[in-house]
Amino acid sequence: MKHLIYIVFIFSLMACKNESKETTIANNEERIEFYELDKIKLSSGTLHRIDSFPSKYIMSRPVDVWLPEHYSEDKTFAVLYMHDGQMLFDSTSTWNKQEWKIDEWATKLMNDNKTYDFIVVAPHNKSEIRKSDYFPQKPFESLPEKTQDSLFQVSKKDHLTMNTINSDNYLKFLVQELKPYIDETYSVYTNKEHTAVMGSSMGGLISMYAISEYPEVFGSAACLSTHWIGTYTNENNPIPKAFFEYMKSNLPDANTHKMYFDYGTKTLDEKYLIYQDEVSQILKSKGYTTNLEFDGADHSENSWNKRLDQPLLFLLGK
Repeated sequence: MKHLIYIVFIFSLMACKNESKETTIANNEERIEFYELDKIKLSSGTLHRIDSFPSKYIMSRPVDVWLPEHYSEDKTFAVLYMHDGQMLFDSTSTWNKQEWKIDEWATKLMNDNKTYDFIVVAPHNKSEIRKSDYFPQKPFESLPEKTQDSLFQVSKKDHLTMNTINSDNYLKFLVQELKPYIDETYSVYTNKEHTAVMGSSMGGLISMYAISEYPEVFGSAACLSTHWIGTYTNENNPIPKAFFEYMKSNLPDANTHKMYFDYGTKTLDEKYLIYQDEVSQILKSKGYTTNLEFDGADHSENSWNKRLDQPLLFLLGK
């Protein structure tokens, strides 16, 4: 049975048919329609969806929330925020018929008592502006203006929409709008020690950026097949250096945070190989040690879902 829960913001009255909670998000008067998906293929648990989460920072988009079968208001759960939310749960609904299998792995690891109990919060990407949302803004703005303009031109040549960089606003959406809603609506821990972020490719970049910009919010981050080149070429590419200089100055304290990196060796991941030694050196200099190579793995959900237990255990393991 599909449940509708209406969450009404400031100055609005809450109306609902089923049990619900009143959630207020500052300066936002829009109504969120929240429901449980009944036509999705999950291995276990339930998936809640907000079709168009309102935001004053970014383009509105769907947000999914996965709850394990044993979810209960009587317990408190950690929270894993994952980017590219439409790619995580059901391969029959994705553009490439692949998925992360996060529900399968999360269920197995929790049932085996290997991780703490957690839920998954998964904002979808908007494909036409994904790069603008996920490209770390401060490293980009450290580049000369001429270089920035040339990268916008390269983006157009590659048939990608990137006329501006909006990742600072994307992070504001996560931290100032989405997280308060999750904290108020679900039975979850709200501290950084129980709040993690994960993504792959450009999602790996924005996960690194999220924990660096908001170390008081995110206590751990996993960055799979991180897209160090920013575009699709290594030739005369200033972007990796900009990312690395940013990391040297901004990665959070390894005594209070955890960071996981990995990479494959095939398809797009092969372009990242020349940077991995430098990445590992930077991580080591900041007190981090995990940058794993998965030989033969390519740049796809089918590769990431084969090794997803590794970052989950790293971030949320007991």
